[in-house]
Amino acid sequence: MTRQTDLSRRALFRAKSKASLPVRPPHTLPESQFIDACTRCEKCITACPTDIIVKGSGGFPEIDFAQGEGLCELCEKCADACPDNAFEEVRESPWPWHIALDEQTCLAHKGITCRTCAEQCDQGAIRIRPQLGGVFIPNFSLDACNGCGACLAPCPVDAISIKR
Repeated sequence: MTRQTDLSRRALFRAKSKASLPVRPPHTLPESQFIDACTRCEKCITACPTDIIVKGSGGFPEIDFAQGEGLCELCEKCADACPDNAFEEVRESPWPWHIALDEQTCLAHKGITCRTCAEQCDQGAIRIRPQLGGVFIPNFSLDACNGCGACLAPCPVDAISIKR
């Protein structure tokens, strides 16, 4: 028996003001296929060495970068633990999204020195760009970003977010 879940209706019940798809563990199937395949066994949650996979809406696993160590090691232990075939074979990009900076919220864009995001980024995807007569501004390289999320939780003003 195949389960069909209307994702647009599920968003209606979320407490968030804007409906967006949750961030799933890396290399999962596209959302509707993932929902159909995942039996919510929680094996991927217990396999995660950084404890950032949590039980989310409807009991399905989600990534919460504020949990555990706040980053994904892209170790694929969650995919290896899954008995449901809810994960794809490893591909170049682990997620169909990227990190975005809200310049209205970012301290550096408000003239306050902050380098937290760049200091957390081991990939070098965030570099601090000098500004003549002002504070240095973070510059994001989407090509270098692997989506590990290390920059999300440490941001003191939550100026970094995930965009599809």
